[in-house]
Amino acid sequence: MARGKQQPSKAPKVHKAELTHTIADFEPAFWPDEQPVDNAVVMTMGALHEGHAALIRAARKQVGKDGRVAVTVFVNPLQFGAGEDLDRYPRTLAADVRLAEENGADVVFAPLPEEVYPNGTPQVRITAGPMGERFEGAARPGHFDGVLTVVAKLLHITDPDFAFFGEKDAQQLAVIQRMVADLDFDVEVIGVPTVREPDGLALSSRNRFLSESEREQALALSKALFAGRDVAAQGPKAVRAAASAALDGAEGVTLDYLALIDPDDFTEAADDFQGEAVLAVAAKVGSTRLIDNARIIVR
Repeated sequence: MARGKQQPSKAPKVHKAELTHTIADFEPAFWPDEQPVDNAVVMTMGALHEGHAALIRAARKQVGKDGRVAVTVFVNPLQFGAGEDLDRYPRTLAADVRLAEENGADVVFAPLPEEVYPNGTPQVRITAGPMGERFEGAARPGHFDGVLTVVAKLLHITDPDFAFFGEKDAQQLAVIQRMVADLDFDVEVIGVPTVREPDGLALSSRNRFLSESEREQALALSKALFAGRDVAAQGPKAVRAAASAALDGAEGVTLDYLALIDPDDFTEAADDFQGEAVLAVAAKVGSTRLIDNARIIVR
């Protein structure tokens, strides 16, 4: 090389994630040798965004550079009810693989339904019990049974030391943690805080269904949560009143529920409740159903 001539700079190295579609291909990709290392899984339905990226980065940090991180991409038909958006749910696998590898995943497991359910619709499922019948479970009967069934299967397939889920789906996280504890799964379930846009809107794969005006209307959900959080020191009644007031008259928003919840069993918090609670909201904005929550300390 001539003196004084600079060597062209190299592009940053991107962590390559192997894409697999079958259990037979996934296992050697996730466990390529006999050396024992920590493993983590991030379960998704695809249409990945920065919220999922945060989960993958948290998983990578947990297991270290020598550990293994798997991301599952599977739109689970069991957790969609009649008339819900199973067929409309966004499927963006190529982009999902890119995001996964950019944030530290080693392997992406994207099976077809017949790979996960080789005998067709399972006749035996895991039930979420009373915790799965409230709030989201009441609005979507059987939803959490479908969630727990696929999570259990994917935990068996991936056999991780750690599993990461977003706190945005607070009730889902709660029932998964209870399933793992009650049924003695050998895995640590770790929740990762909700990722928001600068204006407060919680990231969701369903946000892409919102028009520009609907996206603006959807901000009423996070504003209600922040209003309740701001008066948490005044007790549950004040939290509910402030959050409700922020939603009153919100244009384009059809409220499903707004609740202050005891996270231990996902029941409505009593008026004398103190401690960590989940202030949760679900509503339709246009034709898109959105959920959001904030973890607050009630005094």
